[in-house]
Amino acid sequence: MAIWALGINHKTAPVSVRERVAFNPASMPQALLELCNVKAAEEAVILSTCNRTEIYGSSSAFDWQRVRDWLAQHHGIDRADLESALYIMEQDQAVQHTMRVASGLDSLVLGEPQILGQMKSAYAVAQEAGTVGSELGRLFRETFSIAKRVRTDTAIGENPVSVAFAAVRMAQHIFADLRSSTALLIGAGETIELVARHLKQAGIRRIIVANRTLARAQHLAEEFHAEAILLEDIPEHLSDADVVISSTASPLPVLGKGTVEKALKRRRHKPMFMVDIAVPRDIEEEVAELGDVYLYTVDDLRSIIEENVRSREDAARQAEELISAGVEHYMRELKVLNAVSTVTDLRAHVDQVREEQLLKAIKQLQNGSDAEKVLRQFAHTFSNKLLHAPTIALRQAAAEGRMEIFDTTRELFQLGDDDIAGNDDE
Repeated sequence: MAIWALGINHKTAPVSVRERVAFNPASMPQALLELCNVKAAEEAVILSTCNRTEIYGSSSAFDWQRVRDWLAQHHGIDRADLESALYIMEQDQAVQHTMRVASGLDSLVLGEPQILGQMKSAYAVAQEAGTVGSELGRLFRETFSIAKRVRTDTAIGENPVSVAFAAVRMAQHIFADLRSSTALLIGAGETIELVARHLKQAGIRRIIVANRTLARAQHLAEEFHAEAILLEDIPEHLSDADVVISSTASPLPVLGKGTVEKALKRRRHKPMFMVDIAVPRDIEEEVAELGDVYLYTVDDLRSIIEENVRSREDAARQAEELISAGVEHYMRELKVLNAVSTVTDLRAHVDQVREEQLLKAIKQLQNGSDAEKVLRQFAHTFSNKLLHAPTIALRQAAAEGRMEIFDTTRELFQLGDDDIAGNDDE
C-alpha cells in the first residue's frame, strides 16, 4: 500500500484559491466517502484549515490525477488552476510532510499549536466516516506521538506568535492606543478566543462578540467582559467598531460591502481596520475598495509572522531532527510489517502444498500401495511443487543478468558454493 499526501497551502496558493477548495466541516464525512467511492483512495483523511487543504491517503495503486480530478469536480474549480498550486508526496516524503504539518513546522506561524488539534479533529472525523484503516491509523498514531515530542522536547511552542497575535499586533500599528477603541469579533472559535485574549492584554476598551449561536458568543463574552450578539445583529453594531476581526467556518461571506458602507456613513468615515482570518473569507473582497477601510487577509500577516520564524530557527532544527528520526522509525516498522506479511504468505503456501500432497499420499496408503514408494513419491512431488516457481524465476533472472538474486537465494537457503542454476530438479 502506498502512503501519499496531496494538497495546497499558503506557500503554493493565495487565499483566493485556497478558499475555493476549503471543505465545510458539515460536509466533510460525505466528501471522505465520495473520495473513497470513486476509487481515488482506499483510506483517506482530509485536513482543511485557513492555510491549507490536504488529503492524506493510502492506496494500493496511487493515481494522483484521479484525486486531483475529484477535488476539482467536488469544488467546481478548473483542474488546470488547481494543478498549478498542488503538491504531491509519496511514501517517506508523505510521512515526513504529515509529521511536519502536525508539529507546526509547515505552518504560516512556525510552531503554532492549533494545527495539531485541527489534525486530530480531521482524523477523528475520518474515523467516524469509516475511511481510516490500518495504514493511516498507524501513520497518524506515529505522527501524533512525534508532534507531542516536538512540543515537549523543543522550544518550538514557547511564546507562540499565532495568527491571532499577528492580527492584534497589526491593529496596534494602525491604532497607536487601543484603550479608546472598540473591537467587533466575528466567530467564537479558538482563534477568536485568542484574539480576544490578546486584545484584552493590549488594553482594548470594548469587545463585541458576534456568532451564529448566541450561547457560544455569551460564553466567550463572559470570560472577557464583552458583549454578545448574533451575526444578524452585526449591521446595528458595526458602526461602533474600530477593529473588526473575523474567523468563522461559514462557506459564504458574513459581512458585505453594502453593510460596511452604511456603517462608515454613521461613523462619518472614521477609519475601520479589518482582518479576515477565515478561509473561505468572511468579508467580501470588494470591501477593500472602500476608502476608509483597511482590510487584510491571513496572507497579509506574513511580515509580523516572519519575526517568529527567525526567533525559532534553533528549535525548528531540533524539531526537524526528531521528525527525521520519526520517519526513519516509521518506514523501518513498515518494512518489518511487510516482511511479516510475506513470511505469513510463504508459510501458508508451503502448508497448502504439503496438505495437498499429504492427502494424496494417505489415499494411496489406504488403497494398499507400498509405503516406501508412496513416501518417496510424496517427497519428490512436494519438493518439485515448492521449487517450480522459484526455479523459473532464477532462470529468468540469469537471462536478464540480475545475478544479485542468486546471492539472496544462497543466503535465504544457506547454500554452499554449488551452481544454483544447474541444480534444479525440473
